[in-house]
Amino acid sequence: MGPTIRVTEIFRSIQGESTRAGFPCAFIRLTGCSLRCVWCDSAYAFFGGQEMQVPEAVQRVLALGTELIEVTGGEPLEQEGVYPLMEQLLAAGKTVLLETGGHVPLDRVDSRVVKIVDVKAPGSVMEAANIPENLEKLTPRDEVKFVLADRKDFDWSLEFVRARDLDRRIVVTFSPVWDGLSAADLAEWIRDSGRNIRLGLQIHKLLWGDVPGR
Repeated sequence: MGPTIRVTEIFRSIQGESTRAGFPCAFIRLTGCSLRCVWCDSAYAFFGGQEMQVPEAVQRVLALGTELIEVTGGEPLEQEGVYPLMEQLLAAGKTVLLETGGHVPLDRVDSRVVKIVDVKAPGSVMEAANIPENLEKLTPRDEVKFVLADRKDFDWSLEFVRARDLDRRIVVTFSPVWDGLSAADLAEWIRDSGRNIRLGLQIHKLLWGDVPGR
């Protein structure tokens, strides 16, 4: 028996976030997360799922026929099998994105994987879970994402970026909590911030709403 992973869903859609937003993308969403961000939009992946051999999962994802593949969750790095999963997808010649909550060390992630790392602002109630050292391991091809609930979150996040000069070396995205913070307000705050920060909107939700598998 080889390595296994617990999978909530595998599907093909449009990449809704990151600098690759708009491109066709296959997603494999792993089950389970130790965090409980109050605005989490994938809480359905906290429990349940299907146990699957890694090669089977790889075959199912590759069968969707996209060049871009995202490994997400839940929190994918909380499963040991995620590492061979990503390695096998890379070996198949795919561009692999990893979306992670930022509370698990990145040391073991293959350098070819594009890491999209959350930094938890106070509005998430999970700020204490951030691992600042993870940010030192990022390369210019990686990205950092802040999901913001209000102006307080924006000001905190802007200071976080300024103190580390993050936007001078990697892509930094600020996204509004869905059905929470006004995207127009956030756009204006970013415009006036004087920093090289990207506004992130969840294209998949604008297209199809906040539903699983889209």
